[in-house]
Amino acid sequence: MDPYNRQSLPDQNPLGDISVLYVSVLLRAAEAEGVNVEDLTRQFQLSKQTLTSSAARISIPRFMRLGHAAIQACGNSALGLRMGALSRPVDAGIAGLAGESASTAGAAIQTLIRYSLLTSRNSRGTPQTESDKRKLQFYSIRPYNSFNYFVVDSVLSAWTQFLRTVTGQWDVLERVTIEYPSIGQDEMFEAWFRCPVQFGAATNSVTVRQDAWNQGTLQAQQAMHEKLIQLCEAEMQEIQRGWTTGDRVRSLLTPLFRGEPPSLETIASKLGVTPWTLQRQLSSENTGFRELMDDTRKHLARDYIRETQTSLSEIAWLLGFSNPAALHKAYRRWFELSPGEHRKQFRRMME
Repeated sequence: MDPYNRQSLPDQNPLGDISVLYVSVLLRAAEAEGVNVEDLTRQFQLSKQTLTSSAARISIPRFMRLGHAAIQACGNSALGLRMGALSRPVDAGIAGLAGESASTAGAAIQTLIRYSLLTSRNSRGTPQTESDKRKLQFYSIRPYNSFNYFVVDSVLSAWTQFLRTVTGQWDVLERVTIEYPSIGQDEMFEAWFRCPVQFGAATNSVTVRQDAWNQGTLQAQQAMHEKLIQLCEAEMQEIQRGWTTGDRVRSLLTPLFRGEPPSLETIASKLGVTPWTLQRQLSSENTGFRELMDDTRKHLARDYIRETQTSLSEIAWLLGFSNPAALHKAYRRWFELSPGEHRKQFRRMME
């Protein structure tokens, strides 16, 4: 199995990972804000070889820490918008190029989102398109704090910039909704998106104007679009070819841990098989549903403790435990020390 596949398996980075294509956009935006990006790349051990590899990915938590460090260095808390403004279709890889060559803006952005797995994977879920409502939705790591506001900003603004690039038009949106609460920059966001922006909303989304959705693209080329779609499909199959049934179960479990663990029946339904068939497939891989759920929780718990400032009560809810005490008990069983003690160890290692 090649490194690209291995990096894309659900158990490699439980919270998700992202292509260095987006890291390059972040560094470009930071440099535009006057940040010494060589210091950043040294600090986060990002070699030139890594940054120029089309297959390389870094974990979502590492990307969040990198963005937070860049924001601290430049003082611009809206760096995510700057990232969006500086993004190009090619920064989304072949999915961006395939989208750019589509016949309409609606088809272009749907292509970009359909193949998002080629460049990023988020434990909370994959981006979605509601074409009848012209609505694009992004699922971000939660809870929100200064480490991940910019991630939401960068994704929604990059989608907006993509639409502006393929249409040549500035006013392409009808509405923007953002899950995290207002941080006092409402006017700046509305000026950038050129439409109403609602903070503290139920979803992260942009709604595209009807005229923009139907508008022809500047780089429309049907033959090239079809060729690039074939490449995207081949890449998707290559990524998923090495996935076992257990890997697929893990990828579904993570976003469903919310207050209580998902059932075997729920996961089987999402995979399109009966519970008995799923149990049989997992058994053939020498594992079981409960073992996978426990292992997934273990890896996620470690990442939440190590990579975020999330409270224990919030982590317990995110992992489907009934209360923090249940998480505490499981954590001791996994690591032979409490989550609080483990967090202190990680912090000392980072100093």
